[in-house]
Amino acid sequence: MTESRESSQGSSLPETLSKPAHRALAAAGMIRLEQLTSMTEAELLSLHGMGPKGIRIIRQALADKGLDLAR
Repeated sequence: MTESRESSQGSSLPETLSKPAHRALAAAGMIRLEQLTSMTEAELLSLHGMGPKGIRIIRQALADKGLDLAR
């Protein structure tokens, strides 16, 4: 199971994501896991700092909530 926790900034992204991935998502205005359902895998991979491992972590965190990336 992937851990996620609300931070003082309201982020609910998995803590296991790398710092560059967190920064890339924050720069794109994505601070909540549920927001990522509007993005495709290709869109996420186009963000500087996001890689295949980050995608796997995000997919698992979304699946844990019954959600998925956009298609």
